[in-house]
Amino acid sequence: MTPILECRDLSKSYGKGSRPALNHVNLKLQRGRIIGLLGPNGSGKTTLIKLANGLLSTNEGELLVDGSPVGIASRKIVSYLPERTYLNMGMTVQEIIVFFKDFYEDFQEERAYEMLSNLQIDPSAKLKTLSKGTKEKVQLILVMSRNAGLYILDEPIGGVDPAARDYILNTIITNYNENATVLISTHLIADVESILDEVVFLRYGEVVLHAPVDAIREENGKSVDALFREVFKC
Repeated sequence: MTPILECRDLSKSYGKGSRPALNHVNLKLQRGRIIGLLGPNGSGKTTLIKLANGLLSTNEGELLVDGSPVGIASRKIVSYLPERTYLNMGMTVQEIIVFFKDFYEDFQEERAYEMLSNLQIDPSAKLKTLSKGTKEKVQLILVMSRNAGLYILDEPIGGVDPAARDYILNTIITNYNENATVLISTHLIADVESILDEVVFLRYGEVVLHAPVDAIREENGKSVDALFREVFKC
């Protein structure tokens, strides 16, 4: 089966003399998996995410989504949650849902309203009136309401209170189809570890580990969070 995301000798740098953000990365992510993209600041996580979304171009190598180079076709199957809120603060939640429904053929309006109701978010509220955490919940709802092939989530629980994290994680695992893949970049490893199928550790732009979570626990006798702290000396 064609990987949903594949890096072939992928490199990216931002200028002469600087350390490569990604250094000859080879990686295959299969369908139907929830994968943690983990590493300290400066490890290359954001660069990889931006390349997968067509926001940056490569210097060397290839990045393929569903077997094709990043482009118009890949954007139709990738649902992206950036770390920062990008929505129009003057619009209501309902107006943004209409916009997403018109823009994305795979957007599930009913699913969006169900999640809003579960989180007690008023669809008639303007974004500028909502708290930072609620804005991030709305953005996640929009992303997870698409019937995408690849969901890329950059710090999806970083700005929400601990009480809401369990619901958000449950939202992630219950609102994507079994043939899709979810790629989660986060620093809150202990909070997301329970939903991960596998992890990718990045350091200095290189993959230092790509393994199933169960194998890590069996072979190392420790959690992903504990192994991460050991590898990166946190």
